Amino acid sequence: MKNKVLKNSLAIALAATMVVGCGSTAPAETGAEPKTETQTQTATSTESTDSATAAEASKYQTTYGSKQFDNVTITVELFDRSNAPDGSTITDNKWTKYVNEQMNKVGINVEFVPVPRWDEVTKMQAMVASQTAPDLTLTYTYAYAEDYYNQGGTWNLSEFIDGADQALNMKKYLGSDVIDIGRNESGELYGIVAKRATTAKSNYFIRKDWLDKLGLEIPTNPDELYTALDKMVHENPNGMTGVSGAIIWNGWNLKQVFSKIAGDPLKVNVCGGGEDVIQDYYDPGMYDYYQFLNKLYNGGILHQEYYNLTEDDFKSEIVTGNLGFCEYSVNGNVDVLRGSLLKTLKENVSDADFVSIPQFKNINDGQVYSAAYGAGGLIAFCPKTASEEVVEACMTYLDWMCTEDGGFVLYHGFEGEHYDMVDGVPVVKDAEYNAQDKDWIRTDLFIVGNQGYFETVDDFNKCTSKEAPGYEDYVIQNYEYALAGTLNHDASYTSPSTADLITDLNIAKDDYQVKMITCAPEEFDQMYNEYMDELKSVGIDTIISEREEHYNN
Repeated sequence: MKNKVLKNSLAIALAATMVVGCGSTAPAETGAEPKTETQTQTATSTESTDSATAAEASKYQTTYGSKQFDNVTITVELFDRSNAPDGSTITDNKWTKYVNEQMNKVGINVEFVPVPRWDEVTKMQAMVASQTAPDLTLTYTYAYAEDYYNQGGTWNLSEFIDGADQALNMKKYLGSDVIDIGRNESGELYGIVAKRATTAKSNYFIRKDWLDKLGLEIPTNPDELYTALDKMVHENPNGMTGVSGAIIWNGWNLKQVFSKIAGDPLKVNVCGGGEDVIQDYYDPGMYDYYQFLNKLYNGGILHQEYYNLTEDDFKSEIVTGNLGFCEYSVNGNVDVLRGSLLKTLKENVSDADFVSIPQFKNINDGQVYSAAYGAGGLIAFCPKTASEEVVEACMTYLDWMCTEDGGFVLYHGFEGEHYDMVDGVPVVKDAEYNAQDKDWIRTDLFIVGNQGYFETVDDFNKCTSKEAPGYEDYVIQNYEYALAGTLNHDASYTSPSTADLITDLNIAKDDYQVKMITCAPEEFDQMYNEYMDELKSVGIDTIISEREEHYNN
């Protein structure tokens, strides 16, 4: 298959190594003084480590402050959302300067390599193949990171992390459960996985004001949803025409409603726990899921060009008041990072209200299941194009991010400027100022934690609710709904054959999902059967067998 030809060329390219050049960057200035508490804590832990004999010291020192490097330059991938405020760029701003100010203290310079957020997989694959990947390369697809390691193209990070005196801040913040997600079955560490502040994943959002005007209750099942959306589109209470009834930006929770395996934890893990194409094949309830979307589409309720929409297009449908319903990221209606969509909608349509609603019960067993992230977020790995010292510096950089002067400051900012501490939780002082000053980049700079630097989920909920002034109750409701019922978490295991097959499987998925949803109702069975046959011909049964064996053991 064509991707196997590509993989062979990747293997050759990955095997090559080169030494990354070093440079010098002057310390940057910031408008506020960093906290020193964590530096003191790090120094204390380092002193404790230094009490060990020289013979016991690890070859590589990766606890921040335990080694002075000699102007080593590391390159780090940085997701670019094209949202930098005026006067800044994604690579030259207050916070990239702060990073270098702190890392220059230990002789490390950081150069950022911007990659478009929504094209990160394609760009990553091209950079790895051409030996131009950053020293710290990022992806959310563990299978790719593990495959690159298996081909011999990336570093085994165990020797940089596992020593008793190594990466002490990282071990404390991430914990062994999260770190171990980046290990293969032999225990080798092929990447550093970020810790999620919360596993809440997805919600349904609906135009509550339209429901009220139509005299409808909040829908509690797919049939009621269809009826409500049909009226929103064809009997629009604001007299609008061309309304988009629904866009299923992601279908994670809606799939739980139709799933026939949602109540079986073993089968949930086998089907991938978030790997759409495996669930499509393994879960017979997906027949009903796609048939429901087909019904929405043929009823003129699902956006007729949904498959061509970018995320910006999707958001535009919301803020212009044209969309009745969607499934989207957990806090998508009021999340600052996603553009405070409800706030903008209200500026355009003053009486509009776009709220999350409770999860629907499963149509097969009457229980509530919510899709949830696994404990890990993105994964960072080091290509062999990085030298030993560069990898050592990269791990030191990630270790620094696990400190309060590192990740806490990058995410929350400075006390007195961006937040006040209230009962041990950082509470935002001025959400609008923060949005322009730091929030636009904080989640992409802070690569050891998804959704922020927090010790507990409660701390996350308290802080996050304060970041949307006037919408605190929306935030709390969003996270409560997203974690309702039984949580079916994304699985972190990647079967051996996945890396070889996943590209072709996803090509088939992207093709047939559109065909199944947009075809005439009488053609649906044919399209669904063709889809299953295509996945089988690519070799998906091999992945299923490997996953069954793994989880049965």
